[in-house]
Amino acid sequence: MSRRPGFTLFQLLILIALFALGFALFLPAVGQARLRAARMASANNMKQIGLAVHNYHDVNGLMPSGVDARGFSANAYLLPYIEQANVFQRIDFKKAPTDKANAEMRAVVIKVFVNPLDPVKSVTMDAGPTNYLFCAGDKPELKNNNGMFFAESKMKLVQVPDGLSNTMMCGETLKGDSGVKAMSVARQHVELKADALKGIKPEAGVDDWKNDKNIAADRCASWMDGKFLQGTFTGTRAVNDERPDVSCAGAGGYSGLRSLSNDVWILMGDGSVRKLSSKVPLNIIQLLANAADGLPIPDF
Repeated sequence: MSRRPGFTLFQLLILIALFALGFALFLPAVGQARLRAARMASANNMKQIGLAVHNYHDVNGLMPSGVDARGFSANAYLLPYIEQANVFQRIDFKKAPTDKANAEMRAVVIKVFVNPLDPVKSVTMDAGPTNYLFCAGDKPELKNNNGMFFAESKMKLVQVPDGLSNTMMCGETLKGDSGVKAMSVARQHVELKADALKGIKPEAGVDDWKNDKNIAADRCASWMDGKFLQGTFTGTRAVNDERPDVSCAGAGGYSGLRSLSNDVWILMGDGSVRKLSSKVPLNIIQLLANAADGLPIPDF
């Protein structure tokens, strides 16, 4: 009786080892592919936001305010232009975003406003978050700033002297993690009273951070809220700045875009999405944030 050929124990062990090696080599490639896909998904979110701003402008003759008189964000007004008209129609814009009348819609999670790379999925249980903040300008105050989306701005696209391709509309950042201790400037920030905004200096918040005082971590908690570090930011710190962001009761302050890597996506006024590195100096970020400085922007 003839014996069928088969693998010896040694051959099986070699085969298993080869399979294990191939799997080990394959996993990082899969991880990198998923990372690239998530990065592109975030960029596509920003492209949709940019297109929504231009469509809103076409219909209304101006852009939405960075934050309106009742505290609503630009995102809230863009809902009909990102296929969320049903949510928009159920918001009571005559009341504040935090009013109980808006509680149900405030809690809705809008996929376009969320960066899939951010592992923090929500900041509070009663609000849908965002990872994208509109740029008010290069000054700390939200009011009368020089960007495209300051407080009650209502700018027209033709009112951007530096050109839409040279002016930052929106930036990608990380959400807060609801922490109450100074653990990471990527997640926590310093919260001061509104009167601290008058005469505020770039080193504001540094001592508070060192002494674990006035710490907050509700950045980007609600897409409906347009206040500082909720729906708006100022180009006053570098990307991933070592200093903490500082909010003066939502009226303005110092802020830098945050990420888990060395760069973030930014949305330009013409709707294009560009990568902004943490190596880019603050003065260039300020040029991008200011819509009317009249200065050329170096390559970045």
